[in-house]
Amino acid sequence: MTLKVGNIQITDVIFGENSEIKEGTLVVNKEELLDYIGGDHRLKSMDIQIVKPGDSVRIVPVKDVVEPRVKVGSDANIFPGVLGKAETVGEGTTHVLKGVTAVTTGKIVGFQEGIVDMSGPGAEYTPFSKNINIVIDCTPNEGIKQHEHEEAVRYVGLKAGEYLGKLGENEKVSEYVEYETLDFISGYEKYKDLPRVAYVYMLQSQGLLHDTYLYGVDVKKMLPTIIKPTEVMDGAIISGNCVSACDKNTTYHHLNSPVIHDLYKRHGKDINFVGVIVTNENVTLLDKVRSSNYTAKLVEMLKLDGAVISEEGFGNPDTDLIMNCTKIEKKGVKTVLVTDEYAGRDGASQSLADADKLADAVVTGGNANEVITLPPMDKVIGYQEVADVIAGGFDGSLNKDGSITVELQAITGATNELGFNKLSAKGL
Repeated sequence: MTLKVGNIQITDVIFGENSEIKEGTLVVNKEELLDYIGGDHRLKSMDIQIVKPGDSVRIVPVKDVVEPRVKVGSDANIFPGVLGKAETVGEGTTHVLKGVTAVTTGKIVGFQEGIVDMSGPGAEYTPFSKNINIVIDCTPNEGIKQHEHEEAVRYVGLKAGEYLGKLGENEKVSEYVEYETLDFISGYEKYKDLPRVAYVYMLQSQGLLHDTYLYGVDVKKMLPTIIKPTEVMDGAIISGNCVSACDKNTTYHHLNSPVIHDLYKRHGKDINFVGVIVTNENVTLLDKVRSSNYTAKLVEMLKLDGAVISEEGFGNPDTDLIMNCTKIEKKGVKTVLVTDEYAGRDGASQSLADADKLADAVVTGGNANEVITLPPMDKVIGYQEVADVIAGGFDGSLNKDGSITVELQAITGATNELGFNKLSAKGL
């Protein structure tokens, strides 16, 4: 079986009378989109604006980023278990609108939300400055609790992605890419001479606005499990957290996981990409031990030769990262870790909160404590004054001229998971 992904390249986005795609231009009926994503009593109002690469625009604080997708010829929804039935996805045909994203912003939900600059030096640190962004500015009603605010804005972004994705269901596709999804036995027989590699996908699940969902289930409530890599491309995993912006996997990151895509590039050539082990990041030692033990057990059952492990977040989850690494290594399986660092503004501090000699192959996403000054923009969508309180900011971050001095951790996607092409670092 395979997942066939059809990419539809969007070159421009405008508002118009009829929502449609015309020769690469995405036309959006603003009122129709507002009606589709609205109706939540927790939100007082919403507005939609279009921003493009190179615009002198700052979006802050950013809650989530969603890429429009749609399942074609299927009853499954692109976000199964959340907006539709919990149908298993990862096979069939999916159409994707490339070059455009739905971005949610508005009054801050959690202090760890981030910034996207569409031009200037900040634009170089975020992938979302390269997209045309349909920005949905959400104003909550007074008195709602933070978790209710987060849920309301989360659904706005997902529904916007669903609405826009459906416009590409019958559209001409720029290119199709097929991803193989063999069962374990068939994969072993077909690629028996290649090393067996899996991706250990650590998801933020510490609660208190630090949640991620798998088929609609909060992952802190589950034991580690195995899924097909293509299920991730079909929206099985969505973001629901407000972890530091540079560490946060937005829903866009999950849909376009660079680790999964890079492993697929090598699948059938020099590795057998067996699948994805989804695990969580917990707050209690008991839960950390339980999940890391279970992850190592799944690695052993799959008879892997190597595992790529990525971390979402920092600090407390560093312990989960090292537990997963050491327990898998002790099973005789080589590991490579993908993480960023918090090494202090001078780069001289301990990069991770935990470490072990077995963690001897690490791919870094950079030092999130590095400081950058973002120049003033002509236009700000959202609330720029939160720059003084978001993670990476400090009292005085927002300067009188509208410029912002912050650590890189304040920029959405700044040092998130990098494309991975260094498996050879451990002879895999």
